[in-house]
Amino acid sequence: MLVLGIESSCDETAVSVCRMEKDRREVLSDCIASQIEIHKLYGGVVPEIASRAHAEAIGGLCHQALSEAGITAKEIDLVGVTNTPGLVGALLVGVSFAKGFAFANHKPLVAVNHIAAHMAAAYVNAPDLKPPFFALVASGGHTSMIHVKSYTEFETVGRTRDDAAGEAFDKIARVMGMPYPGGAEMDRAASLGQADIVFPSAAIADDTLDFSFSGLKTAVMNYLHTKEQRGEAISIPDVAASLTKTICSSVEKKLTMAFDRYNFHQLVLAGGVAANTHLRSAAERFCEQHGISFYVPPKHLCGDNGAMVAVQAYYEYEAGHRAAWDLNAVATGKK
Repeated sequence: MLVLGIESSCDETAVSVCRMEKDRREVLSDCIASQIEIHKLYGGVVPEIASRAHAEAIGGLCHQALSEAGITAKEIDLVGVTNTPGLVGALLVGVSFAKGFAFANHKPLVAVNHIAAHMAAAYVNAPDLKPPFFALVASGGHTSMIHVKSYTEFETVGRTRDDAAGEAFDKIARVMGMPYPGGAEMDRAASLGQADIVFPSAAIADDTLDFSFSGLKTAVMNYLHTKEQRGEAISIPDVAASLTKTICSSVEKKLTMAFDRYNFHQLVLAGGVAANTHLRSAAERFCEQHGISFYVPPKHLCGDNGAMVAVQAYYEYEAGHRAAWDLNAVATGKK
């Protein structure tokens, strides 16, 4: 089955064609139009600008994805599109285009949850990965711990109660003068510093599996402002290393609690922050210590992309899920 995956939930327009069968997951094309240079001027994503950029890019990007896959629109068997969660204006562009494409070419349409798609990215290079498993999805907008019961059944058992891990990385990076997007720069800087600054844990001190990154973010900013007011030198690599260590240890603490409760044997790390080398190492180390199989998408599939949408769309379709022509975008979705 040839699946067209469309993603436009935030600031990257993405279209992919994947060949999906029961035991085959092949990415034939994966085209992305990044908006980094546009939003770099503002230090963050501007929703209205993002929506307009999606509208300008999506038609040509779809043509490119089909061309690179070596197929025509008529050969597509299924259209999948992210419809939640995300920036509602940005989502609307992808949803509207997907509905038009599917209707014009008489193809079935499937709605895909963005968080579920991130987890599905791990299937691409891991043919042995099958539910049930446990997942940590960490990105700029989400930090969630999810019990994956089947390809289309998910239970969120832990989440951030305020900011997400990626948001903390990006905003602190901006305060320290790092170029946008700050997450990648923070990862590089952390490799050069000493993690000897004590910051508060993001793991909420209760029996839940929830996080709170707001207090951690505020503590780091207060540290930076205090140093600046005193005229003291700030070691950006040390701050980056200490923040990264704190986030990794917070995640490990909640993963340990989750393992005690769910006794899972497979762990998937997904989302944009899964590209962080330190978090990947911490999660892998945790799995080695507990005899857990560890899965993480390749770095180019950690961020928003169309392939992850196409893969999840296939499993939604196999489960009998179809989207009606009145499909709408929903800013806040639940899985």
